[in-house]
Amino acid sequence: MARVTSDTATQARHGEPVGERPPQWRVRLRRYGYAAPARSGARERLVPPHPEPGGGRLWGSLGLDGADARRLGRWAEWAGPVLVALFAGILRFWNLGSPHAVIFDETYYAKDAWSLYRLGYEGTWPDKANEAILENPAAAPLSEAASYVVHPPAGKWVIALGEAMFGLTPFGWRFMVAVLGTLSVLMVCRIGRRLFRSTALGCLAGLLLAVDGLHLVMSRTALLDLVLMFFVLAAFGCLLVDRDRARARLAAALPPDGRPDPGVGDRLTLGLRPWRLAAGVCLGLACATKWSGLYVLAAFGILTVLWDAASRRTAGARYPYPSMLRRDAGPAFASLVPVAAVTYLVSWTGWFAGKEGYFRTWAEGRRGLSPESLPVPFTGLKLPLPQIDMTWVPAPLRSLWHYEAEVYRFHVGLTSEHTYQSHPWSWPVAARPVSYFYESSERGEGGCTADSGCAREVLALGTPLLWWAACFALLYCLYRWGLRRDWRAGAVLCGVAAGWLPWFLYEERTIFYFYAVVFVPFLCLALAMAIGALLGPPGSSERRRAVGAVGAGVLVLLIVWNFVYFHPIYTGLEIPKDAWQNRMWLDTWI
Repeated sequence: MARVTSDTATQARHGEPVGERPPQWRVRLRRYGYAAPARSGARERLVPPHPEPGGGRLWGSLGLDGADARRLGRWAEWAGPVLVALFAGILRFWNLGSPHAVIFDETYYAKDAWSLYRLGYEGTWPDKANEAILENPAAAPLSEAASYVVHPPAGKWVIALGEAMFGLTPFGWRFMVAVLGTLSVLMVCRIGRRLFRSTALGCLAGLLLAVDGLHLVMSRTALLDLVLMFFVLAAFGCLLVDRDRARARLAAALPPDGRPDPGVGDRLTLGLRPWRLAAGVCLGLACATKWSGLYVLAAFGILTVLWDAASRRTAGARYPYPSMLRRDAGPAFASLVPVAAVTYLVSWTGWFAGKEGYFRTWAEGRRGLSPESLPVPFTGLKLPLPQIDMTWVPAPLRSLWHYEAEVYRFHVGLTSEHTYQSHPWSWPVAARPVSYFYESSERGEGGCTADSGCAREVLALGTPLLWWAACFALLYCLYRWGLRRDWRAGAVLCGVAAGWLPWFLYEERTIFYFYAVVFVPFLCLALAMAIGALLGPPGSSERRRAVGAVGAGVLVLLIVWNFVYFHPIYTGLEIPKDAWQNRMWLDTWI
């Protein structure tokens, strides 16, 4: 038996085998809060069980014990998320057709969507088309002449589904975006439950998303960014399910005693992984909505293979990263990148089907030479390339390549000043929101009775207290990931980084705060994780739990109150002008 010393006692406390000298980096990081993961069986670490419903003091205080509590707990696994999603849906669909106007960039996407529905490609619209549409949607002045557009068609096809059902009206072009906004709340509840092994924390994350102002505004506006967020979130959820399924296969292949087995960790092939294929489709749809989905594709591709390496290490692999490279990296690439590329091309079916789309026949009659140079991103330099004959590539594909090249040049050269542009550094603190719609009236005009006059606004602004609290939650996730080796925190940070950090590469470009809606679900997951820590770890004293519950409850109630307070300027309700002014907490919000 090993002799117990201060060192071995520390090792035991940190979950390290007694008698083994820990690495020096581990010793140094302990001073800053690092702790090795608790030692448990490999099978339990591969597939952590969900807590069995029905235990603890809460159920007993409600008069429920045993089988009844377990049945109610299992019912809540889906009923809780569905109820939160219904609440979110009420907020998003209530008076969805208001304002009865074409607000902000709806002037592009609502009309492009209708054009795709009617023609299969984006046609052109005359001046003052918005007024004509609002007056008589049935006589929409759409021309069959092709229009030059700078975003892929998938997101506009989604908007077109609502227009096909309800016509070219504000309700029609916002309908499907509101549907996806509601479903994204349901997905966050279920993703949070799987991530944290807690139905309560999953539903809390969904509730936070339901009462976020930016998510609400984007769910009620026919722009592409909410559609992009939906597909990104769906891809993350698919990869999360795939991770659990892959780890379950490794756990099932372990010896009966559940001890790590190098043979399993190094040699086992994980077989067909349909959830990763589904993630590839979702990421393809994300890229086919806005090109910024490419960065998410790269980030999530790295994330899923790192998860595989960690799974193999837990299963006992001596060389987890080489094993991952041999057995997982290739299939992961094939499941994500080619699938996403095919999905992207399929989204252009309407453009391929005819010859009227913009640049559709550009390659016909042209020599099919490859590019003579390749632009080096963010440097302004061009890398010379040998030109080869590409005539064997079908002309429609070469035409699409040319179209995409022109669009890329447009995007990187978009530097025109805009009143509401902002720097990515300011997004987490919501320093410069975007006004989508504003209308004011004096007393006696249009039913206004306020002495100061009245104002209506739709302001794309995240619920301030939620976003400011989420900044601290991200710091907590950095601590959990860096010093506590918590993979959940790393996954949440990956989602935030994939949606936020790429915009720092385009600081000279005209960019807006509402692009941040792509990573809002991950902010809510981060905040739910931090609130879970505030409630106290398992085994905490009743006093610690009570203090944590009070603190968490006060924070959540303040966020909900903050959302209610700002709700009028999220939905365009008419309020007295001085009440509107009171809600402009920062000068940069005007």
